Amino acid sequence: MSRSSKKGPFVDPNILKKISKIKPDAGVVIKTWSRDSEISPEMVGYIFSVHNGKNFIEVRINEEMVGHRLGEFSPTRKFIKHGGKMQKELEQKAVPTAKPTETTPKK
Repeated sequence: MSRSSKKGPFVDPNILKKISKIKPDAGVVIKTWSRDSEISPEMVGYIFSVHNGKNFIEVRINEEMVGHRLGEFSPTRKFIKHGGKMQKELEQKAVPTAKPTETTPKK
């Protein structure tokens, strides 16, 4: 369910304070835990370091991201791969087998 339109978008006030203090192209990274903050047009050009529960992921804000949330660009789960027996067989067929070279010196 989305936020009520009469309330307006939520942007963390601490983020707005930090944005007002620095220039967008200064290369300064703004560290935040506020994943639920909506990206506003004032944030374009800044680099945010968004916490994903374990570490911080750097996100450079561009115009296409306006209206989305900061947390959308910092995934909380790491995808390893689908697999099982069939996947292992496919990977083994894809990797060409190389001939082992002799490392013992000849006498």
